Amino acid sequence: MVAKFDLRKLPEANVPKKYILTEEEKANSKYGKLVFNFPQEENEVVAEGDPPDYVVHPQAYFRGARQIPGSEFNCSFQIFVKPFFLDRVQHRHPKDEYLIFLGANSTNVFDFDARIEFTLGKGEDAETYIIDRPTIIRVPAGMYHCPLHFKEVNKPVMFLAACMMPMFGGIYDMPDMTTRELYYNGPLPCKYDENKKCDACGKCLQETWEK
Repeated sequence: MVAKFDLRKLPEANVPKKYILTEEEKANSKYGKLVFNFPQEENEVVAEGDPPDYVVHPQAYFRGARQIPGSEFNCSFQIFVKPFFLDRVQHRHPKDEYLIFLGANSTNVFDFDARIEFTLGKGEDAETYIIDRPTIIRVPAGMYHCPLHFKEVNKPVMFLAACMMPMFGGIYDMPDMTTRELYYNGPLPCKYDENKKCDACGKCLQETWEK
């Protein structure tokens, strides 16, 4: 005889406490530091002269360890509505990155009408891929990639760039043959001084933020 369980019900002793997502409630909970509410962002980082209306505003970003301590992941959530040359400069990351392209129709992510070009590799090894349907691309750690060009956007595209790092950043080759690591944590208030914007110094990533 096979035992049957009603998965809709929990034994009374196993019913978890419920918390409203306020800072006070989170502070009084055991796992509250693992839960984070997205702030609305107006991130308009574009090349000089380019209009910022290529994406829907406000936007949402998960800024990694700055927002959930210990996180080894950061991700953007953007809806592109116009053609835009997003990233012209080749670079690489110390960890894997995943680029996800979906139709922004909330009832059918396969409702996709766009043409996007993305390059993997460098020099003679470079290959450019044409994205014209829902796609995910893995960029292995250390692999050169970009440009990323949204050449045609006939229907809105949901774009997620997920990098397996506590803060978004990359390694760039300089004209003088040196390399430079650049990091960006968004146009958010500094964790130490709310009167200034984050300049991605990385100091907050060394904190456990357990208090």
